[in-house]
Amino acid sequence: MANPLDTDAGSELFASYEAEFKLVQADLTQKLDQIPELNGEPRKAAVNQAERALEEAEELLGQMRLEKQNIPSANRNKVNTRLRNFETDIDKAKRKLQTLADDRAALFGSRYTDDPDASPSDRQLEQRQQLLAGTDRLDRSSQRLRSSQALANETEAIGAATLADLHSQRERIQHTGEMLFESEGYVDRSVKTLRGMARWLRIG
Repeated sequence: MANPLDTDAGSELFASYEAEFKLVQADLTQKLDQIPELNGEPRKAAVNQAERALEEAEELLGQMRLEKQNIPSANRNKVNTRLRNFETDIDKAKRKLQTLADDRAALFGSRYTDDPDASPSDRQLEQRQQLLAGTDRLDRSSQRLRSSQALANETEAIGAATLADLHSQRERIQHTGEMLFESEGYVDRSVKTLRGMARWLRIG
């Protein structure tokens, strides 16, 4: 498994997506290992849960691909390698899940039939599960969007504070320069005064 992304090798947001992806990937792997031991409704529920985990993992991969553009080019190669490994793992998981989902005899148990027309109760259950899956995906996407927006707002606030601090420093530097210029004028006038006094003393 790839090492965690170093903070100096990419953005914090990418690292956050990567950490979340690994959690989802571990959950997906666990579900795929459990499915072969199940039959009937428990197996069907496990397949649906694995499908939702797979969709979430693919969404996180998409987020990482976008955020990768914010990573310095010098560090992007190691990120590309990590992403390719993740994509390979997800492709394998997708094929395994498809194989498990295609085993309709195990999926439907004693109710399995070659008749393509499922019973009304089966269709209603499938529709409810699809609706719940869609709602879950929407909630997760909304949460990630809120997290991204919060990070963007925080970054903007830090940038504004930095600019304000730089402006304040610039004003202090300008003020110091003006004071030095004024001090030089005082010194010049003092030197002229001393020279005048010296000449007067010599004449006297």
